Amino acid sequence: MSQTTTALIQTEPTHAVTWRALCHRRDLVANSGVVAWLDGYQVALFHLPQVDDHEKVFAIENKDPKSGANVIGRGIVGTLKGELVVASPLYKQHFRLKDGACLEYPEQRLRVWPARLQGDTVEIGLDS
Repeated sequence: MSQTTTALIQTEPTHAVTWRALCHRRDLVANSGVVAWLDGYQVALFHLPQVDDHEKVFAIENKDPKSGANVIGRGIVGTLKGELVVASPLYKQHFRLKDGACLEYPEQRLRVWPARLQGDTVEIGLDS
């Protein structure tokens, strides 16, 4: 399996961010989630090596709002209604990776962070 040395940010931040190294590329699992600790939050990282012919990393809150359990990083990634989503392993609701919105329950939302690969480093964007 070849690895790309450059990657795109999942979404362009609309405000100034400070990038912080969170983990290494070798910590990620392609097409699946892993969980990292960031300033008191569990962050689920999803590495999608081939989305629209690009490599992307998404960072989304790990805590399921319906159950309160930290399980989103164990969810299944897929596409639903043309959107990249992760399905919660407990109640199966789908959250968009780009903005954390729940497709079935609009009142549910997960926090998201900009994320990117810089060489072999996974970086997460923090508000400046």
